[in-house]
Amino acid sequence: MRTRKMLDYPPTMAQATHSHALSTAILQLLRPLVRILLRNNRSHRTFADLAKQVYVDVANAEFGIHGKQQTVSRIAILTGLTRKDVQRLLKLLATSQSMTSVSAEEYHRGSRVITGWLRDPKYGDGRGHPRPLAMEGGGASFSALVHSYSGDMPVRAVLDELLRVGAVKQLKDGRICLISRGYIPQKSSVEKLQVLGADTADLISTLDHNIYLKPTKPRFQRKVMYDNVPREAAKEFRTVVAAEGQEFLEKLDRWLAHHDRDVNPAAKGTGRVRVGLGVFQFEEQESPGDSYREDPSS
Repeated sequence: MRTRKMLDYPPTMAQATHSHALSTAILQLLRPLVRILLRNNRSHRTFADLAKQVYVDVANAEFGIHGKQQTVSRIAILTGLTRKDVQRLLKLLATSQSMTSVSAEEYHRGSRVITGWLRDPKYGDGRGHPRPLAMEGGGASFSALVHSYSGDMPVRAVLDELLRVGAVKQLKDGRICLISRGYIPQKSSVEKLQVLGADTADLISTLDHNIYLKPTKPRFQRKVMYDNVPREAAKEFRTVVAAEGQEFLEKLDRWLAHHDRDVNPAAKGTGRVRVGLGVFQFEEQESPGDSYREDPSS
């Protein structure tokens, strides 16, 4: 019997163009990530090991065949890893994901307490001017605030968390004072890195949704940028963004809180969806003439 030889056809022009565009985009988004890795003395091997974990996790969770249970063999085919590696990483992921979910929940609850403090007229004027709060007592206290916006979290644990990230301070008379208008860690690099993971993942997920799912109503994703702005204007822009951006986010926070059933049990509707908007300012010094120079000692 004559066997038929499979032919490996070269990619079409459209496929080659798409592949090049994807490679270019990945190189761009990896640059700031690799910069962070190098600043933290993390080698390429560390990055490669983490990338393997994510390949296995995503292939297992999102690229199965409808109606069939995902298998180690299929994950190995999709990712290019060995079956042995896949089995090892699946066991590792079962442990690490529970830790990640705990960190994400702490971030979410801390943020809710701060935004409730800013917008709820019980704890301020309802327009972004919060009052210092007594720890306990009748009426508007820090304890009441935590119970209203952080569910069943212990009050002391929430206070310790907000103190650690620099969001609040305790006055001499014992009252708690809000000093940051958002859950933005001021002290610990650990909490800042948690924000890095959560916020960047949301942005890339939105881009993936708009590019590949081709929705009739894509998610909102825009930016404004000019590349020949004087340093003085760039400094002024930071002030404008901080003021205008914060005001806009607090307006959206009030709208979302009205529809969130954890904050407003009377909110109507079905299902459970996580929605939000992220705003960030970027800035890069343009330095003509800066280029790689080979180390003369090498």
